[in-house]
Amino acid sequence: MHDIRAIRENPAAFETALNRRGLIGLTDQILGIDESRRAKILASETAQAAQNAASKEAGAAKARGDDAEFTRLRDFVTKQKAEIAAMAAEAAELDSALRDLLMGIANLPLDEVPDGADEDDNVEIRRWGNPRGFDFTPVEHFEIAGIKPGMDFETAAKLSGARFVVLKGAVTRLHRALAQFMLDTHIDQHGLTEMWTPVLVKDEAMFGTGNLPKFADDAYQTTNGWWLIPTSEVTLTNTVAGDVLDETALPIRMTAHSQCFRSEAGSAGKDTSGMLRQHQFEKVEMVTICTPDTALGEHDRMTKCAEAILEALEIPYRTIVLCTGDMGFGSQKTHDIEAWLPGQNRYREISSVSTCGQFQARRMNARFKAAGGKPEFVATLNGSGLAIGRCLIAVVENGQNADGSVDLPAVLHRYLGGKTRISAAGDLE
Repeated sequence: MHDIRAIRENPAAFETALNRRGLIGLTDQILGIDESRRAKILASETAQAAQNAASKEAGAAKARGDDAEFTRLRDFVTKQKAEIAAMAAEAAELDSALRDLLMGIANLPLDEVPDGADEDDNVEIRRWGNPRGFDFTPVEHFEIAGIKPGMDFETAAKLSGARFVVLKGAVTRLHRALAQFMLDTHIDQHGLTEMWTPVLVKDEAMFGTGNLPKFADDAYQTTNGWWLIPTSEVTLTNTVAGDVLDETALPIRMTAHSQCFRSEAGSAGKDTSGMLRQHQFEKVEMVTICTPDTALGEHDRMTKCAEAILEALEIPYRTIVLCTGDMGFGSQKTHDIEAWLPGQNRYREISSVSTCGQFQARRMNARFKAAGGKPEFVATLNGSGLAIGRCLIAVVENGQNADGSVDLPAVLHRYLGGKTRISAAGDLE
């Protein structure tokens, strides 16, 4: 959410930043509503002062026996009460309209973010690893002989419909091993604190991270009003909602493994085969709460944490910075990390790491206070560390062999009871 005072003080800068997002003319609309709201508040306060003065004068008139003046003042006070109530109601409506408008406007991009309309304008900043040379034509994950027995889309469709999967046997164990490896790495090597949080949240939590009101269609809501989280970013970030933290407690760096749920609204026809885009999936998420002046350093740090997982798994990747037209709603700057998928012969997103500045904190009223200072809003960051299903896809596609077996990364062997591969028949061995 945006600070109306900052918009009033420098509307040109705000409009310029919005224009980079492709949002035109909103500043005048915001200031118009704000001016009307403030005018109603001022008129109401002026009328209230006049009412108070009249009430005092009416008391004096009654005391001195001036019935005519008392009656006039009494009638004036009664009329003022009705007018003040009407003005207060109008001010409240304008305040609500202003809040709704501000809640629906995306975060402002940092100056260093490249301008652009869509993903074609994103900028690659580095690559790691070289895609493996195959002496056969590699296939996608769901076509690998050893993986097919453990990836059952037909049964999932019978149970739940499209964009679900039932994992079995070796593939399930690989999926679990990846989650455990990611958590252990983030905790033991990267210094993140492991959390376990609910997957059902209230409206306030979804509003806090910017999922509501704009993206309600992308989420699932239960009949009693809870929302299923699209990622544990929602719960981890909201752990500080309404708090005033001591500056010495920052940064707070957290990680969690959770189920995630997305309706995938608007993605009809995209990645319909395999398990690249699912309604239910798992992620290991990273969230940092810090002071605004340290946020960019934390952003680079978090990106490196995600990259380290892929490097340990020996999966080639590239890191890009998203342009203004491709960034998420709450982001000031985003790094996407894309893993090489030989079955598609292309890089695909496996992690998105964003710094949100004080955008989410203002929505959550999450603040910190330095010794002797005044409370100010914290900065928040989030990133996938990683998406487990997509990481599984990258592992099996990069490790596939001509006979349909899959060689597994060495760092996972201890999580698999010493097993090193999935055979062409689908067994760990």
